[in-house]
Amino acid sequence: MDQEKKVLFSGIQPSGVFTIGNYFGAIKNWVSLQDQYRCFFSIVDLHAITVPQSPQELRKNSRNSLALLLAAGIDPKMSTLYYQSHVSAHSELAWILNCYTNMGELSRMTQFKDKSQKQGENIRAGLYNYPVLMAADILLFQTNLVPVGQDQKQHLELTRDIAHRFNNHFSPTFVIPEPYIPSTGARVMSLQEPEKKMSKSDENKNAFVCMTDDTDSIIKKFKRAVTDSGSEVRYDSLNKSGISNLMEIYSSATGDSYDEIERRFNGQGYGNFKQAVGEVIADTLKPIQKEYGKLIDDKGYIEEIIKESTEIARKVSYKTLAKVKKKVGLVLPI
Repeated sequence: MDQEKKVLFSGIQPSGVFTIGNYFGAIKNWVSLQDQYRCFFSIVDLHAITVPQSPQELRKNSRNSLALLLAAGIDPKMSTLYYQSHVSAHSELAWILNCYTNMGELSRMTQFKDKSQKQGENIRAGLYNYPVLMAADILLFQTNLVPVGQDQKQHLELTRDIAHRFNNHFSPTFVIPEPYIPSTGARVMSLQEPEKKMSKSDENKNAFVCMTDDTDSIIKKFKRAVTDSGSEVRYDSLNKSGISNLMEIYSSATGDSYDEIERRFNGQGYGNFKQAVGEVIADTLKPIQKEYGKLIDDKGYIEEIIKESTEIARKVSYKTLAKVKKKVGLVLPI
């Protein structure tokens, strides 16, 4: 890989099959970034266990997630795609950074507040320390750029604060990462509650579309999508959140502007438009699904990619970890 390229890091949790929100919001952009940056993409399985998981399901989801990323276009010859838990430097650096992170900073994290409410009284320490592990993920690779959505900006700011604090206390050690805001990339909302983000953990299965859903299921889900009482296909995120969400999804798949979509479906009503959105999404996903079907059965190929990528990730991350250990006074192994 070209050592002169800027480093870009991003991770994704293996908490079930990815949705079109994951695809249009992140994965599709990852594919296009491979030429320009030295990319490290991680299946962040250690983050996944901050909430209760079935061990069997987690292993299955982790493997399926990796295969789906490959099918979507992540090229192992261009990017390093690996399991977070296979690179122990993530956990080691996270512990060290915990010792340079203030409890007040962690207690202010919005995601901790939201998720801890769902866990009730038995809130796990891992959920509280989640942002420090995320900081370690990023800083390990001397990352220049991190693709972030609105819900992750706070975590990246904490990462930058921790890096500045460590650099000032010792000496320059970490690159200070910058947010990467893609020129394209939709914030895909729920098909049933368009005011909230699409999520694969939604109890209503009609609220999200998975990347592995068949054509009939996809079209049915879009036909059932919640819209307003009108019939005009027009973008208005404040007053017409449902139809605006569908327009954004259609635009993400086709590249058409909102004006072009409005002209094309002028006078046709919501029914025709919903059908069209379902069809274009199904067509977009078909080649990915076909490749995924091949990959998921090719155990040897998947294992070879895991082995090679893990080796690269370990080698790169250990350089940073060794530097950090030395600076804090730990004795390096012989």
